[in-house]
Amino acid sequence: MSKSIKNQQKILEKLGIQELNPMQQEAQHVIHVHPETIVLSPTGTGKTLAFLLPVIANLDPKISEVQAVIIVPSRELAIQIEQVAREMGSGYKISAVYGGRAFAKDREDLKHSPALLVGTPGRIADHLRRGTFNESEIKTLILDEFDKSLEIGFEEEMSEIIAALPVLEKKILTSATQGVEIPAFVGIEKAVEVNYLDEAITALDVKAVISPKKDKLETLVATLSHIGNQPGIIFCNYKDTIQRVSDYLSSHKISHGCFYGGMEQKDRERALIKFRNGTHQLIIATDLAARGIDIPELKFIIHYQLPIHPEEFTHRNGRTARMHKKGTAYVLQWEDDVLPSFIENPTIEPLKEAPIPDPSPWETIFVSGGRKDKISKGDIAGLFCKQGKLNNDQLGIIELKKDCAFVAVKAAKVNQLIQFVDNTKLKKKKVRVRIL
Repeated sequence: MSKSIKNQQKILEKLGIQELNPMQQEAQHVIHVHPETIVLSPTGTGKTLAFLLPVIANLDPKISEVQAVIIVPSRELAIQIEQVAREMGSGYKISAVYGGRAFAKDREDLKHSPALLVGTPGRIADHLRRGTFNESEIKTLILDEFDKSLEIGFEEEMSEIIAALPVLEKKILTSATQGVEIPAFVGIEKAVEVNYLDEAITALDVKAVISPKKDKLETLVATLSHIGNQPGIIFCNYKDTIQRVSDYLSSHKISHGCFYGGMEQKDRERALIKFRNGTHQLIIATDLAARGIDIPELKFIIHYQLPIHPEEFTHRNGRTARMHKKGTAYVLQWEDDVLPSFIENPTIEPLKEAPIPDPSPWETIFVSGGRKDKISKGDIAGLFCKQGKLNNDQLGIIELKKDCAFVAVKAAKVNQLIQFVDNTKLKKKKVRVRIL
């Protein structure tokens, strides 16, 4: 067995994956063999792993400079890819750079060059202008969700980045959208396409919920009650609408998070953390949440407002019924509305009367220590269970960051836990522990 196959098996074991799916297997083979690859596959089918495995296998451990650049359209996607690459435990350093993060932090992180650099177009272009890292060894360029990163708003920066990488040998483009025109400056000439979009969601039900009023807020609450306690996203088109929906849900004591472009980066990240760990079952979001960000398996999504373009309708729906699991997309429709042509005859869903969903039994706890303090998830679990007197079933998901951690804890035990473990030592660091 070759060394690269052994290494891949170790990586898959670390990720808890038994075997790659057909798209990942084909993409990996094509990326190894061809200089230009376009991977088209629905949201949630594992495109990140599909390109990371062959890219990491092609890295040269003797080179101490950046060897591959991954460009993504959003901060969350940059953070997610960095996290996946870390969990792979390949031994290669990966760094993520993006707007909303202090440039000084980037500079500090890039003092020792990563083999893999992931970031948003604006921040990568900024680093290239300032010469923060050496581009002379960058042989691989990945454009993840390229239909967004090559949009007109990013065109100037993307053109600048590609022109600044003179020794590229591989280009990999990924998307969940068909038929996107690739600008000439990308330099794609004879790309091999790996296309699994026809394998898209077969287990998705699209249902219409009819609102008797133009203002659909009452119908939204009735729909959430009808669905019950399940994780889902409510999609809106504008942040003002999100605020209005959020205020209305809060007035009905329905806990939720919000996620949209105008939020502070820290608040966006924490909204996703609470959603992933079950503190919130619901998140109200713009189309920013429709693409490859790291959120759990969803049972449903609700189109409170319909997107303008059919591609975004597809991306939103791709957040549920992922990897052929069942899911439902609800379209909230005022009875006088005419649906756009890209929504074909959805089934009308009659709502049954039901109580408002119960609040989540989980609360999120912030811990003021992380990876740089040599703290592990096991260290946190040990402290919370031994000194904090929690049982295993009272401790939920632990997310470990560079300088802090977030832990799901049963809400009934939170005050007791904080009393026992706040201001205590974890490894060699005194940590603060509080409700997020």
